[in-house]
Amino acid sequence: MIAAAGWTGTDGILLAVVILLIVASAALALAETSLTRTSRAKAKALVDTQHRGARALLRLVEDPEGFLAPVLLLVLLSQLVAATLVGVVAAHLFGAWGVAAATAFEVMIIFVFGEAVPKQWAVRHPERAALLAAPVVTGIVAFPPVRWISRLLIGMARAITPGKARTAPSSELTESELLAFADVALEEEAIETDERTLIHQIIEFGDTIVREVMVPRPDVVAVAASAAVESVLERAISAGFSRIPVYEESIDDVVGIAFTKDLVRAVREGHGAAPVQDISRSAHYVPETKRVAPLLREMQRGQFHLAVVIDEYGGTAGVVTLEDLIEELVGEIVDEFDTNEPLVEPLGPGVFRVSGKMPVVEVNELLRADLPEDVDWDTIGGLVLAKAGHVPAAGEAVSVGPYFLTVDRVVGRRIGAVRVERRVGEQLTFAPDAAEASGAPVTKLP
Repeated sequence: MIAAAGWTGTDGILLAVVILLIVASAALALAETSLTRTSRAKAKALVDTQHRGARALLRLVEDPEGFLAPVLLLVLLSQLVAATLVGVVAAHLFGAWGVAAATAFEVMIIFVFGEAVPKQWAVRHPERAALLAAPVVTGIVAFPPVRWISRLLIGMARAITPGKARTAPSSELTESELLAFADVALEEEAIETDERTLIHQIIEFGDTIVREVMVPRPDVVAVAASAAVESVLERAISAGFSRIPVYEESIDDVVGIAFTKDLVRAVREGHGAAPVQDISRSAHYVPETKRVAPLLREMQRGQFHLAVVIDEYGGTAGVVTLEDLIEELVGEIVDEFDTNEPLVEPLGPGVFRVSGKMPVVEVNELLRADLPEDVDWDTIGGLVLAKAGHVPAAGEAVSVGPYFLTVDRVVGRRIGAVRVERRVGEQLTFAPDAAEASGAPVTKLP
C-alpha cells in the first residue's frame, strides 16, 4: 500500500507540466484532423487566394506521410507522459486510491480537452484550423530529432504496409465523386444551380460519343453532286440549313459540303445552272465512336462546323455539327428554323410520351426511371426495336422489366414517339432539375 503525503512544490510543477502537455496534445490533435481533412485541391485554392500559411499547408498535404507520423508520435508522447505524471502526483498525495481516481479523471480530461474538443473544432472550421496548424507542424517536422525519428517510423510503417506511395490523393477522385461534390456545393449554396448543371454536363461531355449526338442518316438533308446550284439553294433555304452534304451515287458517298453563302454567290454571278459539285467544299469525316470532346477541339482548330459521321462499314451514319456538340454542354439551342417539338410530354399520372430519338440515359434522368442501357441501342426507339425484334406498328407495346413501352407514332420504319409507364412499383415522376440540366423541350401539365 502506497502511503499518502502532503502537497509539495514538486507536485505543483508536475501538474503544470501536465497542463502544458494536454494543451500540446490538443493542438496536435487539431493539426492532425485539419490537415488530413484538407485536400490538395483545397490547399491550392487557398494559395491562389493568398491566405497566410497556405503555402506551408500545400507542402504538407502534398506529402501526408511526412507530417502524420511525427504528429501522431508527439500526440502519443504528450498523452502518455501527462497520464504518468498525474498518476505520480495522485499516488504521492492520496496513495493507491488516488491512483485509481486519477486514472478515471485523466482519461476524461485527456479525451475531452485533448481529443474531442480540438478535433470537433477542426471539423467545424477546417480551413482556419489547417492554416493555423500548418506553420507549427512545418516547424515540428523540420526539427532534426523529430525528423529523424519520423523517418525511422515511416520506414517501419512502409515495411509493414508495402506499396507505392501516392503523393496526390486528390487525383484519385472519380467522376461520380466530383458530381457528388457539385451536388453538395449546391446544397451548401457555394455554387448556383446553373453552375452545378454545367459541371455535370462538362463531366458527362467527356464520355459522350458522336453517335449519341449526331443527326441520324434518315434525317440528313443531302443533295446529288449533279444537282443545279439554284435548286440546291432552294432546298437549303426551305430546310433552313447553312450547309448541305453533297453525294455522288448515294448518301454513303459524300464528296463535299455545299455552303449556302457559296450557293447565293454562284446564283448572283449567273451560275445557277452549274452542278453543285463545282462549288462544294471538302468534307470532314469522323467515326461514330469518336468522343465529342476531341472532335470539338478539331472543329475549333480546323474551323469547320459540320462533319460526316462514318460507321464501321464505311457508310454514312449521319452528320454532326458544331451546334450539336455545344448543345451537349449548354442544352438545346432553338433558332427560328427549329421546330420546338417536346421530347417529353406528360399524358397523365405516371404516363409520359417520349420522342423515339431521345437517349435512354436522358429518359432515365428525366423520369427517374431505370430502363436498361446497352451498347446495342442509344435511344428509347432503339430499345423498343431491340425488344420487339421487328419494326412495330403504332399501338404495339413491349414490356421491359416493370415498364410498359407503347409505340405512339411510327414514321416510315422509325419509331417517332413512345408512351412510357410503369406497371409495377411506384409511378414514374418527372424530374424538373434533370430537364433543366438536359435543356430538352418539355411540355408540362397544367
